[in-house]
Amino acid sequence: MVTIRDVAQKAGVSVATVSRVLNNKGYTHEDTRKLVNDAIKELDYKPNEVARSLFKKKSRLIGLLLPDIRNPFFPELARGVEDEMQAQGIHLIIGNADEKPEKEIEYIQTFKQNNVIGIISATNQAETKLYENLSIPVVFLDRTTNSHPSVFSDGLEGGKKAAHEMIRRGSKRIVLLRGPIELRTAQDRFKGAVDELCDANVDFHVIPSSFSFQDAEKMAKTLFEKFPETDGIIASNDLSAAAILHEALRIGKSIPADLQIIGYDDIPLSKLLFPSLSTIRQPAYDMGREAAKLLMKTINNEPLVQKNIQMPVTFVERQTTRKVEKNG
Repeated sequence: MVTIRDVAQKAGVSVATVSRVLNNKGYTHEDTRKLVNDAIKELDYKPNEVARSLFKKKSRLIGLLLPDIRNPFFPELARGVEDEMQAQGIHLIIGNADEKPEKEIEYIQTFKQNNVIGIISATNQAETKLYENLSIPVVFLDRTTNSHPSVFSDGLEGGKKAAHEMIRRGSKRIVLLRGPIELRTAQDRFKGAVDELCDANVDFHVIPSSFSFQDAEKMAKTLFEKFPETDGIIASNDLSAAAILHEALRIGKSIPADLQIIGYDDIPLSKLLFPSLSTIRQPAYDMGREAAKLLMKTINNEPLVQKNIQMPVTFVERQTTRKVEKNG
């Protein structure tokens, strides 16, 4: 690994001179500056961002907090953030909060200790006081809040689309999974689905649901015991839909003839399931990029045309829903 001493030796200058060039501090003759920069380029030297941040009290780092890195939806968000930040010469420190406030607090402290210039958070604590007193700019991703800039998808419309597509494909006895009540985005999609179902001539039941696959596995078993006549399930996300699909096939239901299932998110796994999962697609990668752009504008004190950016959702038709019969 190339060090600052290697650069100094290559350029024939002191370590202090290299440090002045790197941090643009103090006077350095132009010829000397060129020698140092040529040595940096030739040796492909990468400055230690943590060390530089400690010296300058500023860095080229941002913190990204995810609630559950095992859920494939969140790495898609992270990739969008990373690609946009990398294009601007910024690097990420990623924290996995495991939906635990204490872990989230620890990661925020870690971010502060590393002098990050901003935080993007996709965790479940958007409505708490956790972020109120931070001097670091914060943008929420896949979460909505009135106190900070945010990027999220149209959950209300997503819920409506899921219910509408389920109804128009013939399901009459529907179970709707309600996501975590502390997440406004989850409750938006729930409300959208409820509004659509109430306007239609169908029976429906509501079951509380988390976003984890393990919880969904347990819930799927009790779902079919409690509502054996169910012919349509609107899941809270694709992981819960996958668990329900697995259980439905295990007990001998024909998909989609006996039971239709619609997920939410369109994670990469959705198209690989058999039968492949019909779902509501959130543009996760694009949401990540937009959050990164919004954070950089906030950091650079640029005016925000939109403080809260809502992105569109679409229905993706695959094999867990029936084809719509066309008249004529």
